[in-house]
Amino acid sequence: MIRSFRHRGLRALYEKGRAKGINPAWLKRVRAILARLDASREPADMDLPGLRLHPMRGDLRGFWAVDVSGNWRIVFRFEDEEPYDVDLIDYH
Repeated sequence: MIRSFRHRGLRALYEKGRAKGINPAWLKRVRAILARLDASREPADMDLPGLRLHPMRGDLRGFWAVDVSGNWRIVFRFEDEEPYDVDLIDYH
């Protein structure tokens, strides 16, 4: 279960199914990523073809990222086998 969000739009989509704040072109992919993240117990569970799971560096050290579209990523960290601080960011 996802424990916390940094991005309000992702939280609204996850908790209430509302897509406000999410690019409509990404909606299907973002829903799939959140569903997989919800079922994950460790970062390796997100290592699926096409998601390009990778660890973050610098200010986001300790976070992991998966591709959404172009430079946009969903980033998250794990604590006690649960995802926290889920965010949608422009990576570059």
